[in-house]
Formats: sequence, structure tokens, C-alpha cells
Amino acid sequence: MGDPHPIAPAPPLRAPASGRHPPRRNPEQTRPPSNLLPSHHVHLGRSPPDHDPHRRRPSGVDLGPTALRYAGLKSELTRLGYRVEDRGNIETVERDTLSAAPGLGFLQPVVEACERIYEASRQAVADDAVPLVLGGDHSIAIGTVGGVSHEHRTGVLWIDAHGDFNTPETSPTGNLHGMPLAALCGHGAPELVNLGRPGPKLQPEDVVLFGVRDLDSGEQALIQQAGIATYTMRQIDERGLAPLAAEALELLDHVDLLHVSLDMDSIDPREAPGVGTQAPGGLSYREGHLLMELIAEHGGIGSVDVVEVNPILDTRNQTAKLALGLLSSLFGRSIL
Repeated sequence: MGDPHPIAPAPPLRAPASGRHPPRRNPEQTRPPSNLLPSHHVHLGRSPPDHDPHRRRPSGVDLGPTALRYAGLKSELTRLGYRVEDRGNIETVERDTLSAAPGLGFLQPVVEACERIYEASRQAVADDAVPLVLGGDHSIAIGTVGGVSHEHRTGVLWIDAHGDFNTPETSPTGNLHGMPLAALCGHGAPELVNLGRPGPKLQPEDVVLFGVRDLDSGEQALIQQAGIATYTMRQIDERGLAPLAAEALELLDHVDLLHVSLDMDSIDPREAPGVGTQAPGGLSYREGHLLMELIAEHGGIGSVDVVEVNPILDTRNQTAKLALGLLSSLFGRSIL
């Protein structure tokens, strides 16, 4: 599934002598971009499932990893000073071979895919590498965050138009890609909550939702009940992105590793048309880059996933190119 020609693996590279937690970067300092992350070594994985039972055929989100590769992701990260080991596609079951079960539809294949992502992410961290996982839809984060948090307390900055905090009881659609953050916090289907190891993978105080503008009513109540820190687009409009980003990152300063989960529908559809669940009024092109730059300056990034790039809905690979640019800013590219 996805790209049939994975890049040959590069030789492993050990983490810098400073360890997994380098000092915070002063924005005025001139330092190699690769020092912004705990490791020079990036494990690039691609997991392209499209398991929405309400779509009669694959929507195109399964082609997102290939679009990002075509846009030049590996060469861009290499140019920034990273040693990129492309692990190829994480095996998933072809959607066309499946029959959706009642209720949660393609639950079992999603669980199987996320179990593989879990192990790949866990191993990357054990190898002193930064796992960068390309979706696919946002369900992949159950595996990425679960694996990264296996031995490290992990904080998550979840950048998304949606909360992804539904459960089978609150979801109006039953879409699994609307449930990953809830599952990681211990709410929802036991198969998702207990994936990889029993119980929640995240504590509520280790999670920040950023850029939210479209919540289901039951989901909204569950987020408030759980006490998840949430920054909506209204707050960003009223107070400005930079101070809110600084505040959000400060809330996660107590964790061992920072996971950045970037859903491209967080960006306004005028800038990122190639997503499956558009919501008007999102982050602008400049706000998206500023957010990535501020996260990079803050430091401590331990893992990343980027999801919901859909080439079929895109215009001349515009969304994939923007995703590449945002990742480049996140991994340390700067104007000066």
C-alpha cells in the first residue's frame, strides 16, 4: 500500500553527546538546526490507512505519505542536517479487501496498523532517533504516541481543527479518526485504549489541543470533563498566536518528550485544500509557520506525526508542499 519504492536505509547515527534533552535555544543564537531536537537521527515511517466506513472507496488520504515523499521531505531534512532513515511503509491491510463490521467499522485493521506503528515508534526512541510518522488519518497517533510514551512521560501538542476526543458513545459518525486522543487518555473502545499496553498512555495535564474550531457536543463535554487544555481559534484571534503558543508549550515543560501531532486540517482550507474534513477559519500560512518555528525554538521534540494530506482533494500538491514547509520549520529551518 502507498509508495512501492522505499528509500534504502541510512546507517544509524547516535544521539548527540548532550543526551536526549538539549538546552532550550535562544532565538538570537546561531546554532545548527539539528541541535534543536534531542537526536540528529530521524526514523521516517509511512502509514497510509484510510479506514472510514462511511466512504465507499478510499478517499485519497492513503496517498498522503507518497505525496510528502514526492514533495521532497527526505532531502529537505537531510539538507537541515539530519540523518534520515526511511523505514518505508508500515504495513496495513488494503481497504478494498475489508468488510466494515457493525459499529466501529474497520476497528480491527486500525488496531493492527497502530500496533505496528507503536512498536516502530517505541524502537525509534530506544535507538535514540526521532520517529516521524506520515499518515494516513489521525488514528495513527494512537500507535505513535503509545510507542513513544512506552518508557518516557510524553506531552502532546495536538494541532487540529477537531478535538479527536470522541468515543463510540459520543461520536455522531463512528469514525475512528475522530477518537485517537480520547483513546490515548483512556476513553473509548478497549481495543484502542489498551493498544500496546493496558490503560491510558497520556495524563490530561500532558495534553494541549491547539487551533480547535469544530467540536461535536458530546466530545466538547468530555474534553471539559477530562480537563484538557484547549486553545481555540477564537482565543488565537483575540490574544495572538505567539503568546498562546508560548503558554501551551510551558504547560508541557514537565514532560520527558514532546510529541507534535499536526493535522493539516488545522490550516485554513484556502491554504490547505487537500484534507478530508475541511473547517473554515483555520490557521493562516504564516501562523502555521510561526507556530512550528516557536515549537522548534522551545526544543525538546521527541516525535512527530503529520496526517490528513489528501492528494486527490488537493490542488497541484499544494497541501503536501505546505506540510513539507511546516515540517521544515519544525525541524529548524529559519530565515536567518
